Amino acid sequence: MHDIQLKPKEQRRLQKGHLWVFSNELQFVPNDIAAGETVRLLTHDNRPLGTGFYNPHSLISFRLLSRTGELPDRSFFKKKISEALQLRKKIYRPDDTNAWRLVHGESDGLPGLVIDRFNRVVVLQAYSAGMDRHLPLVCEVVDELLQPEAMVLRNESLLRELEGLPLYKDLVKGEGPATVQTIHDTGISYEVDLYEGQKTGFFLDQRENRRVVRSFCREADVLDVFTNDGGFALNALHGGARSAIMVDISEETLKRAEKNALLNGFENFSLIAADAFSLLQRMAEEKERFDVVVLDPPSFTKSRKNLPTALKAYKRLNRLGMQLVKPGGFLATASCSHHVLEEMFLETIHQAALAAGRQLRMIHKNSQPPDHPVLLSMPETGYLKFACFYVTD
Repeated sequence: MHDIQLKPKEQRRLQKGHLWVFSNELQFVPNDIAAGETVRLLTHDNRPLGTGFYNPHSLISFRLLSRTGELPDRSFFKKKISEALQLRKKIYRPDDTNAWRLVHGESDGLPGLVIDRFNRVVVLQAYSAGMDRHLPLVCEVVDELLQPEAMVLRNESLLRELEGLPLYKDLVKGEGPATVQTIHDTGISYEVDLYEGQKTGFFLDQRENRRVVRSFCREADVLDVFTNDGGFALNALHGGARSAIMVDISEETLKRAEKNALLNGFENFSLIAADAFSLLQRMAEEKERFDVVVLDPPSFTKSRKNLPTALKAYKRLNRLGMQLVKPGGFLATASCSHHVLEEMFLETIHQAALAAGRQLRMIHKNSQPPDHPVLLSMPETGYLKFACFYVTD
């Protein structure tokens, strides 16, 4: 096994619990290490810090696996994934839901790996070269622990390009029809396409926040922007909404949302395929108004350098959204850009309210659900911001 060495004092962040080393923090690296190879990390004076994955092509050069020198073999992965499984079994009962995140990367001690379980199917994503090399072994362990009907690799994230990895998807166990599953989440059913749907097939991270929206949707006219599979709109209708409009730029996505609405027996909904900013601008000009507006956009930035542009987009989106809320109505809004910190997000919404001439009272604030745990030593593991506001003039 190769050794790599840190520059003086660069071990401090790791000793406080972080799991990454950046390329400019390394003093010595042999030039014959392959991407994703397991190496031993040393301080500048040769004290061992642990083992992990090295990638010469990535800004994140080293991802820590073990502080005690463990190697990523079958027993290592079985131990880590079993620990993650036990946590999920403690926080979710089968009658609550049959879909949850099994492994949330660094938070579960498996840097660069995401595993989502949807009923009888498991979906995996590898974001690091080291995990990519070990995916066959990971799949074997998951198969042993869960015995799923099917396993899907959804390695299409652009984050893989930062690691020099190709983008692809593959069905590694089971037959194609098994990748369409029906999942349930506190009274609502969704048909999810785990091979063709976005990300791993369905956004699990808003589950708690969707339920919050139910509480103020009785007899409400609801606008759900960036609806995806219809999650917020369906929860609004479940909570007694009078009507729900589901907006998404993708017609294919809206077909899934429509199917989910009908699956749950809802009729008082409509669908609009449009660019969100253009549609909201037109609705504002036409003075359309709703009791509840939900904004759940995709990430507006994947890098820190684009943060100012992203914040402008969030401000414009929220200004338009709150202009459409009737006085005495509610705005529910989110950001999944991890470079946008919570205080930045809330300040941006405040600035949007000033620009829109609206008064906001925050009634709820949340982040990601417990199957997406956060390491306090590693802010990068927390990314979702969500808040609900009572809106007046």
